[in-house]
Amino acid sequence: MNGTTRTREAVRQDPRVVVVTGAGTGIGQETAWAFAAQGPEVRVVAVGRRAEPLAETASRAPGRIVPLAVDITAPDGPEAIVRETLERFGRLDVLVNNAGIAPPGPLGDYTAEGVGALLATNLTAPVLLGQAALAALTASRGVIVNVSTAVGQRGWPTNSVYAAGKAAIDTITRSWAVELAPRGIRVVAVAPGAIETPIAGALRIARERLAVLERRIAAQHEARDRLVAAIAAAEAETLAQGASPGQGVASVAADEAAAPA
Repeated sequence: MNGTTRTREAVRQDPRVVVVTGAGTGIGQETAWAFAAQGPEVRVVAVGRRAEPLAETASRAPGRIVPLAVDITAPDGPEAIVRETLERFGRLDVLVNNAGIAPPGPLGDYTAEGVGALLATNLTAPVLLGQAALAALTASRGVIVNVSTAVGQRGWPTNSVYAAGKAAIDTITRSWAVELAPRGIRVVAVAPGAIETPIAGALRIARERLAVLERRIAAQHEARDRLVAAIAAAEAETLAQGASPGQGVASVAADEAAAPA
């Protein structure tokens, strides 16, 4: 018997189960640790492509964080993640769609293959993972947290498709917040500004802009802590009230010169 068929009364007696994608580094890793720090009543499935960084994530909280190396863009990736989670724990309470890629992309350099790969990770995979998790989240009256970015609201020269994909995530969040409310599923997004992560470090940011960001490094660390706290608190009623239909996107540490998360 899995989480899609058990009664809600029985499901509530078990530890809460959180799936975090992109959990091998950056915001995803910090988010997995934050959930695990809530205590033995929480289990985290840390999802990513590579086993080695996931093992590092899991080593912080053995037994509470379970690594799961799955490519979310694979045809059976989303279904495999949900299936493995339910087979191991019997339920799913929170889905954090965090995984993302941000290769630099001036308009003149885009290829059909590159655009497809970017949107496959940043847009299609969260949609299909939400779909795969729909029955389990209905059973638990769960939460979907979509990690967006401030540039999705502002645009980003030389990375327009990345920004557009995140803008689409914001719109999907608002749409799902209304669509899934009758199922008891809450849907929110968190849109960070400048956060020091491996993705940001790999981007070709103009030297003068990078200097501005470096002067704000302390603020970035504080912003990251606030962002992770916001994600980890997503199932709390206070955040649910702040994620009313049409208002499901929260900017955290927004910065007019922000780089993406």
